[in-house]
Amino acid sequence: MTRPTPLPGRRVRGSQTGRPIMALLDLLGRRWALRVLWELRADREDAAPTFRQLQQRCDGVSSSVLTDRLRELGQADLVEHTGEGYRLTKQGGSLLERLAQLDAWAVEWQPKTEGEY
Repeated sequence: MTRPTPLPGRRVRGSQTGRPIMALLDLLGRRWALRVLWELRADREDAAPTFRQLQQRCDGVSSSVLTDRLRELGQADLVEHTGEGYRLTKQGGSLLERLAQLDAWAVEWQPKTEGEY
């Protein structure tokens, strides 16, 4: 049985009331969800990749998992199918702008070396 798509106001993992942040964390915490969003970023040469192209970008994620993630991200109004391929919605683009800040932070990330902790 497939779990319902986490959305604000719905009971989700970590929140009985479906607080928006908890719904978002539940959705983004699902396998491959963040990778799918990242691979749909606008700076890619193919702005609306097909299912197969997206599967290749995601290092060969299984077709069933990719189908589930695209369905959930679509229900959350973050991704849409254009008829030619997949792309981020306006809300998906807004979320990706915020995720790009995490990417910038990760580039600067300097974890302690093994002997320092």
